[in-house]
Order: sequence, then C-alpha cells, then structure tokens
Amino acid sequence: MRMVTTISVVVLASAGIGHAVVTSLDADIARVDPFKDMKNRPEAGHGMNVLLVGTDGRDKITEAERQKFRLGGAPCHCTDTIMIVHISENRERASIVSLPRDSYAETPAHTDETTGTRHGAHPIKLNAAYAEGGPNLTVRTVENMTHVKIDHYLEVDFTSFMKTVDVLGGVEICTTTPLKDSYSGLDLAAGSHLLGGGQALQYVRARHVDGASDLGRMQRQQRFLAALVERATSSGVLMNPLKFRDVTRAVLGSVRADQGFGTDELLDLGRAMRNFSPSSSEFATVPIGQMGYVVKGIGSTLKWDPAKSAKLFQALRDDKPIAVHAVHKARPRSVSVDVAPQQIKVQVENGTGTAGLGKRIDGALAAAGFRTTRQPTSAPATTVRRTVISYDPRWDRSAKSLAAALPGAELREAKGRGPLLKVTAGADFKQVERVRVEDPHQGEFGAVTGDQVVCP
Repeated sequence: MRMVTTISVVVLASAGIGHAVVTSLDADIARVDPFKDMKNRPEAGHGMNVLLVGTDGRDKITEAERQKFRLGGAPCHCTDTIMIVHISENRERASIVSLPRDSYAETPAHTDETTGTRHGAHPIKLNAAYAEGGPNLTVRTVENMTHVKIDHYLEVDFTSFMKTVDVLGGVEICTTTPLKDSYSGLDLAAGSHLLGGGQALQYVRARHVDGASDLGRMQRQQRFLAALVERATSSGVLMNPLKFRDVTRAVLGSVRADQGFGTDELLDLGRAMRNFSPSSSEFATVPIGQMGYVVKGIGSTLKWDPAKSAKLFQALRDDKPIAVHAVHKARPRSVSVDVAPQQIKVQVENGTGTAGLGKRIDGALAAAGFRTTRQPTSAPATTVRRTVISYDPRWDRSAKSLAAALPGAELREAKGRGPLLKVTAGADFKQVERVRVEDPHQGEFGAVTGDQVVCP
C-alpha cells in the first residue's frame, strides 16, 4: 500500500514535469537486484507488472511519532504489504491485486542472503519470504504462485508513506461506521476525514477493526489508494514543479527499486497516464479458498482459491479488466449488512429434537456465503425454543450480520469464543435470509474501480 502511494505520486507527477526534474530522481533511489540469477521465469504477458512491497522499516521515525501513532514495536524485517500493479499495454488502466501477507506460500530452493545457507523449497507465510531471502526470494515466490512475470520491483517503508501524504496536504477518507483499533491507535467517527501521514498510516495498518482482520485491512488500503489518486489528480499540486520537487525529496530517500526502473520509464508512464483518474484504476484481493489453514511450524495461513486465483492472474497476463465496468444486473432481494458472510465463520448446533435441522441450517448458511464448518452438532436433549447466536464481543459486527440472516435469533455474548460464531438452532427457526454487504466490490474477483470507493 505505501509503495503504491509513493509511485502513484511520482508517476502522475512526471506526466506534467520536464525531463530535467525527473532525471534527478535516479540519484535518490536506492537500487536492488531482485532478478539476479533467476531462471525458468513465466512468459511475459501484455502490459507491465510491478511488484510493490511495503516493509515495516521505521528507522527514521521520530520518538514522538512512534508514541503518537503506535509504532514502537520492533520491525519484523518482512513485507507488511504486497501488491501486483498491472499497467495495461495501452496505459489507460491500472489493475491492483493485493496478496495477503499471511498467504500460504512455498518458496523455491534458494540461498539465505544473510547466512549463505542453502535452503530447499519449503512452506512459509508469503510476507516471510522477504526476511529469508530479500527482494529476490520475494519476487521468485510471487512468480511461482501467480505465474505472472514481474517486470519491476519497488519498495518503501513507513517514513516515505507518511511524508508522501503530508506533502500532498492529506487524503480524504469516508467511513459509514466508526473505526477503532486499539493496536494501531486508529479512532475515526463515522463520516469524512482528512487524514495526515500518521493517521493515514494507522488507517492502512489497522487489523483489529473487526473480525475481518487482514481482508478488511486490504479493502481499506485499496479505498485509501483510490482516494490518493483522486487527491493527486484533482488538486493540481503535482503539476507544480516546486511542489513536485518537495514530494520527491520527501519520498524517494527511502525507496528501493530495480535498476531497470529509472527516469525514462517514469517519463513514459507519466505521459501515457496523463488522463489517469480513479475510474481508470481497479482493485482486487486474491480470492481466498480457505482461511485458518494451519501449517506445522508456521501457524494459521490463508490458502488461495486455486481456480478463481488462476483466472484472476490469467486476466492480468491477458491484459484484461478485472472489475465489472458494465451496468450490473439486478441482485436477488437481500438484507444489507456491515460484514460480508464470506468473512464470518459459523458452527451450527441443533438445539431441537428435529432430526437433520442442524444440517439443513448449515447448508442454507453456506449457500448464503457464510463459512460454516459443514459439521453441525447436536445439543443435549433439552429443546431450545429460540435460536441463539453466541459470539465473542470483539466480533460483534460479524454477529449482527449473521443475526440479519437468522431473523428473530437472540444475540448472546460469550467472551473467549474468538472468530467462530455459534448458532444453536431453536424451535422458532424458519429460514435463512440472504444478506449482502453494501459494498461496490463485485464480479468474479470482487474487484472495484477507484471511482466507486472515493468520498462522494
């Protein structure tokens, strides 16, 4: 996310700034060689693919900023954010795909950059590839997983992100519900907010706003990027040479890029994307097939949906749009909720003497999109009259979304349950109602265009 912000600013700015100004950027960008000794790479597709990596580096953060924005923890020297940005061959569209940092991944055989130890292929979480083998292993792992050839590599840290937002004068974000995260310190009331660099960092880092965790965070990151593009393209600040100079000085001191991404590439992209706007950008997250996939020695991971993710990456290789740009067909009648059923884990228990009721409800909830265990249980002999939803208070928004699908169900707090909500079916059960998130993410890949998520 932070890297996308940085390069968006530079590319958009270069559309209206002369060669002499942009040429000076090369001296400010630290160079890495992420493609060293790489063999058997995917075939090149159409357009350009950039791997954008945000690390948790915080060496240049002041002590006051550490305390104010909750940045005091030790960095893990891993990738906090990973995205593939595909720039279409005609330079009229940018498709941005988020790769969850906890994705289950398998590294190719490699040599540890620090110790020189040779490692065979083995499973890891995707964000750990950077700590183990730097940019090179990160690129190799992503290419192996996606079969998308990476043309350029760009990396930025916390400092660059904050300075970029501040130099632009802040970015406007809208939220329909309050957002509060005790870990990152994010605390926003419902409504519109102009976020400075520190607050913006809290917004894109927050993982504990609700049970959606990383998936909710990636949607907020995408929403922020759309707002950043809107700010950069509508304010005119990047067409001012002096302001552009301020932006580049603030940002590029902690950017790292491959040798091939230089002045000429920036200028070519900038000129081609002169008329770029939020509607020209589209955002998606890799479709997840299994959450909480536990791997020995690694912990809980996210496993991609093999069929859907393959189609998504094929669309990038074929240079095709991933968002629904046409008029949408009318949806079946459904109730609007805050948290998507695909993000809600449910265990069903039959609290009645009616044989097969638990299995029927489990199937109906699964058909409505909820992530049921598909293994309903039975309660003791006593018949429960009213359906009960037991939930951990931290997942209250998820519980309310589930309750909307089970009209009349009683919500009952159960501290310590974690993300798994429990439905005890009562004699009052009638049917499962369809629910949906009032969210523009649609289509096969849940993609959205930038103009659909910026403030009205």
